[in-house]
Amino acid sequence: MAAQAAAAAQAAAAQAAQAEAADSWYLALLGFAEHFRTSSPPKIRLCVHCLQAVFPFKPPQRIEARTHLQLGSVLYHHTKNSEQARSHLEKAVSAGRAIPQFEDVKFEAASLLSELYCQENSVDAAKPLLRKAIQISQQTPYWHCRLLFQLAQLHTLEKDLVSACDLLGVGAEYARVVGSEYTRALFLLSKGMLLLMERKLQEVHPLLTLCGQIVENWQGNPIQKESLRVFFLVLQVTHYLDAGQVKSVKPCLKQLQQCIQTISTLHDDEILPSNPADLFHWLPKEHMCVLVYLVTVMHSMQAGYLEKAQKYTDKALMQLEKLKMLDCSPILSSFQVILLEHIIMCRLVTGHKATALQEISQVCQLCQQSPRLFSNHAAQLHTLLGLYCVSVNCMDNAEAQFTTALRLTNHQELWAFIVTNLASVYIREGNRHQEVLYSLLERINPDHSFPVSSHCLRAAAFYVRGLFSFFQGRYNEAKRFLRETLKMSNAEDLNRLTACSLVLLGHIFYVLGNHRESNNMVVPAMQLASKIPDMSVQLWSSALLRDLNKACGNAMDAHEAAQMHQNFSQQLLQDHIEACSLPEHNLITWTDGPPPVQFQAQNGPNTSLASLL
Repeated sequence: MAAQAAAAAQAAAAQAAQAEAADSWYLALLGFAEHFRTSSPPKIRLCVHCLQAVFPFKPPQRIEARTHLQLGSVLYHHTKNSEQARSHLEKAVSAGRAIPQFEDVKFEAASLLSELYCQENSVDAAKPLLRKAIQISQQTPYWHCRLLFQLAQLHTLEKDLVSACDLLGVGAEYARVVGSEYTRALFLLSKGMLLLMERKLQEVHPLLTLCGQIVENWQGNPIQKESLRVFFLVLQVTHYLDAGQVKSVKPCLKQLQQCIQTISTLHDDEILPSNPADLFHWLPKEHMCVLVYLVTVMHSMQAGYLEKAQKYTDKALMQLEKLKMLDCSPILSSFQVILLEHIIMCRLVTGHKATALQEISQVCQLCQQSPRLFSNHAAQLHTLLGLYCVSVNCMDNAEAQFTTALRLTNHQELWAFIVTNLASVYIREGNRHQEVLYSLLERINPDHSFPVSSHCLRAAAFYVRGLFSFFQGRYNEAKRFLRETLKMSNAEDLNRLTACSLVLLGHIFYVLGNHRESNNMVVPAMQLASKIPDMSVQLWSSALLRDLNKACGNAMDAHEAAQMHQNFSQQLLQDHIEACSLPEHNLITWTDGPPPVQFQAQNGPNTSLASLL
């Protein structure tokens, strides 16, 4: 018996020594792999070799599954070898399902593999994988929530917002059940964002009210709480801006700016939340700062504070350049494109067409790097080219660009914006497009069923109707439309629309011979245009002031206004020639497919300058 016991003890000791040896070789290989992965620069090939060296040792099933996950992750994140990455991740998923209580490997592998499938455009393979993982992860709050977010994001990218909203609703209820009010708020705010995208405003309002209560009542990590407030306020601000309510949004925007200042003073708390379902962040602090700059630029652009828009765009782009050196997150490129889209519109208004054109080219280059980015911004890009074409008096090209943009968009507000601008092109072209013009004007009739709820766009539609009536010589009708524009633009501080309406009313009164009333319109138009600054309205106003003062016998004032008009004309003419001489000017002929890669230089400007002189 003693001999048997001794033999058993010896065998157990040998087995323990063997296990210890197995642990030591595994840990050594793992240590080497991590060393090579984190080297500067990373030595990924050596890291992969170390991990592959685990398999010949015939390791236990858990180690084998985890190694497949590690190899798949390294290959996916650091190489272009997607085939091998997919193979290892599929083995990790398969092995993980067979091992009880192995959640971290099982669900991380499923999450990474579905990302890879999406990258390879195999969305139909990603969906069932995520659904299966969600189904079996209900006892693991962190992974269950994360996988729900991931599947909702996948549906959102496919523009299936109904399915995405349903999943986010499921996530919010699950988070409530597991006692995570923080993550419940994240799910609800994400759902609110999608409902805003779908224009389901009747559902958005009660949801945002509930979110506001949850955010205010939640007591937890200060940075997490403030990040929830930023998310909530960003939704409120963008909701107001989508509705064109530039004045009404100011209190919310001020709160948002104060909130981001508070976050920037807080230090990241290293203490992990006690509830694993709370282990989420909406956005990094640095990304939130850029986002707040972005919505501030959007507000300044709509309100007509173009110098302020320029200042915040410069700050945001500088911050983005720093972030993109360390972070390749796709959201940063989206932020950059949206910022450029807004500053391009500012440049066109302030008389910097050449710079605007170069920035349009920059947006093209960013879109060339990402098919998804181009798909999301193609309509906006053609709209910007249309606006540029109008600014250099290439009306046929403007029509082609706006028509292309209309074909590419399903977004109601953008559609109304494009139609409004296309109608103004047809109005300026005279009788060439009468039938099409009447059809467009009927579709954006602000007196009847205007297609969108935007206050700003409806005011702009009244202006376009006034412009059309003016060109038709129906001055009383034009005045009615323009007074409606003035009433709406004054109500929401839409300075540029106010300036345009005032100068056009001034022009009408001048034509009617009512010089005093004309002067009462043109002088404030000039003051407002100088404050914006809007070069086209300044040019128009100075020409009217010159003619008004000449008609009234005010020679000195007429001379001063004529000098101003000459200065504005020269600035615009010089910028016009510079823009039309750039190789990027050839973009105005692009109306199909992805953005062109190269531009041929032009011999010189080939566009009419008559509209400027």
